[in-house]
Amino acid sequence: MKYPFLLASSLACCLLGSASFAQVNDPNQVARDAASNQANNDMDNAADKGLNKAEQGINNLFKKKSKDNKQNTSSNSGQNQSANSSGAGSDSSPSASIKSYQNYDFVPGDNIIFEDNFTEEKDGEFPSQWELEKGQAVINSLKGSKCFYLTDGNYCVVHPLVKNKSYLTSLFTVEYDVYNPENGAYGLMVFFRDAEGNDVGTFQVTPAEANFDADNKNLNASLPAEIKEENFMNKWHHVAMAYNNKQIKIYVDQFRVLVVPNSDITPVMLGIEGIGDQNNPIIFKNFRVASGGGMNMLGKKFTDAKIITHGINFDIDKAAIRPESMGTLNMIVQIMKDNPDLKFDVEGHTDNTGSAPHNQMLSQQRSEAVKAQLISMGIDAGRLSAKGFGDTKPISDNKSPEGRANNRRVEFVKI
Repeated sequence: MKYPFLLASSLACCLLGSASFAQVNDPNQVARDAASNQANNDMDNAADKGLNKAEQGINNLFKKKSKDNKQNTSSNSGQNQSANSSGAGSDSSPSASIKSYQNYDFVPGDNIIFEDNFTEEKDGEFPSQWELEKGQAVINSLKGSKCFYLTDGNYCVVHPLVKNKSYLTSLFTVEYDVYNPENGAYGLMVFFRDAEGNDVGTFQVTPAEANFDADNKNLNASLPAEIKEENFMNKWHHVAMAYNNKQIKIYVDQFRVLVVPNSDITPVMLGIEGIGDQNNPIIFKNFRVASGGGMNMLGKKFTDAKIITHGINFDIDKAAIRPESMGTLNMIVQIMKDNPDLKFDVEGHTDNTGSAPHNQMLSQQRSEAVKAQLISMGIDAGRLSAKGFGDTKPISDNKSPEGRANNRRVEFVKI
């Protein structure tokens, strides 16, 4: 079921009988070489077992490893150490611009089940909202942004701590940002489990392709040239997945890259896994799971009092709209075009973190930024007003992370 991808440089090491992987530039060197010997040995063993499959790989660059040859052992020796936070690469945001997302149609679920951007965690510690099942993992900063590093294990397995163990519904979405250093780890996989706790499927995005794998189904599609292979490396990328009654759509940055019409899986929970080591960690952040998705309003007469959205995202403590927000913004624009008499108050809301005056100011700035963006997309300014309410109108409990995530929202209230 699990088909991790092996980089060409790692294959070369295996063919030459090398006992370790080539060193790469920061942020890959997460700890001293001595601390990674055990993890490197595990990686070599896994690569040797997958060599026959790898020789039949894609363009001699990204190789699949046989499901039957997967090792279930993990390396737990030694303590994880903080990585160097000054590694090469782009800044903390995905590299694409809002303009490049103009045709994006991913709309996240309207009820957040789990969200973690790791901002409250300490470097060198395991994050408080996650469970470690195998291997080793640690929080570390990359160019000023807190990230989750999977540093040891074949496979390393982590999953969100959610009170309800069966939290996935017939409609849900998954989002995260991933960073792939050159000559990095095998890659991040999202796995799914059914009500009996069985692994039923995975999806994975590598620098070459997106892949979905289940017991009787394996589908993959190459990434567009703009973000493929060397254009994928050393940059942040936003990955999004929508599950709708067994149909799966996978997006990377502004592109929809893979559609699975019938996945044949009915998952109830998910997690993250992959093969990384301390020199070649798996790095991700901004992980979110939400129920619902793809609001089915387009082309219909709009009669609701308001639309509550969680898909318009901003840089932390700023009013800068993130590019992946364009799926929701495109939906709002289309609704307003389909209903030319419709007018909206654009209302910004925050959680209760920080002072009330600051939250009110931030929510006002964000609502004005959304209004300005909609105007730039062709909506008449007279049909929009902007209001910020700070943390004064919560719709969920501010005592839990998911409650605070649901309170951070933009509402479009019918005038």
